[in-house]
Amino acid sequence: MMGPDRLAPLPQWPEYGLTDDLLPTLEAWLAQGKQAALATLVSITGSSPRPLGSEMAISSSGDVQGYVSGGCVEAAVAAEALECLKELRPRLLDYGAGSPVLDIQLTCGGRISIFVRPIVDLVAHVAQLRKAREARQAIAIVTDLQTGTMQFTHHAPPSEEGKTFARFYPPPLRIVVAGGDPVTLALLKLAPQFNVETFLLRPLGPVLPPSMITTDHYDRRRLEECLEELPLDGWTAVYTLTHDAHTDLEIATKALKSDAFCVGILGSRRKITSRLAALKASGIETAELEKLHLPAGVDINARNPMEIALSILSQVTAHRPV
Repeated sequence: MMGPDRLAPLPQWPEYGLTDDLLPTLEAWLAQGKQAALATLVSITGSSPRPLGSEMAISSSGDVQGYVSGGCVEAAVAAEALECLKELRPRLLDYGAGSPVLDIQLTCGGRISIFVRPIVDLVAHVAQLRKAREARQAIAIVTDLQTGTMQFTHHAPPSEEGKTFARFYPPPLRIVVAGGDPVTLALLKLAPQFNVETFLLRPLGPVLPPSMITTDHYDRRRLEECLEELPLDGWTAVYTLTHDAHTDLEIATKALKSDAFCVGILGSRRKITSRLAALKASGIETAELEKLHLPAGVDINARNPMEIALSILSQVTAHRPV
């Protein structure tokens, strides 16, 4: 195993730790002709600053994205990954008090195991992930912890301790926003910072979308046409911010009857009773109302558009599918 004196240097400011979605990084490395290794947190004893399944990608030129601890072992993992790429052999790394690999006291006080393996066919790996993402399908990778072989599946079996590890990749969260006011624009601008995809509805709105989204994420057709073809899956939230009671009612009704996991309507608390009555009159069942948030957003004393947008994204995060 790699000694501390040979650890690969990492940037002084760990911006790589801001990345959870590794697919764009892997696609960029593929385009640059680089090889890549994948490090996954597969076991935790005690506490850990990162959840099970956290991942880190390391390129053949030493680039790093993602993180698997609180910064304690990333340099060691990167160094081991470079050796792994040279040998084309996986390795299981064990860090924490009493570990034969790196016997240190982690800041969390726990002990973690990280499995590192080369991505043997980066082209196929990236293609599988991209295909699932574009279809908004969940996919999983089941890794053999002896051989490092990775298998894609849409029906992942549970991990077998010491034998396999199943890592689930849901589609990115998406928020469908209806409106055209500054809160709408703030939400469209802020959401991508949380890795939340955006889609804007503004029936009969301007021909061109606002600067923060592309035309294929913008629908300005009549409300009936928008709603008829609006795809709403279990990883999508819908927030209607139109300030028009009829439009809000139509959109919320569509969303509440769909698979969307979270629905919100912007407005004052004094309108809650009348809006609930209108929704029930439109055929919404009591159980369907459980995913409705009136008014939209978590109460953080938000006052300006960016703060309100943050409160909505906080709500989406709190209720996202497990």
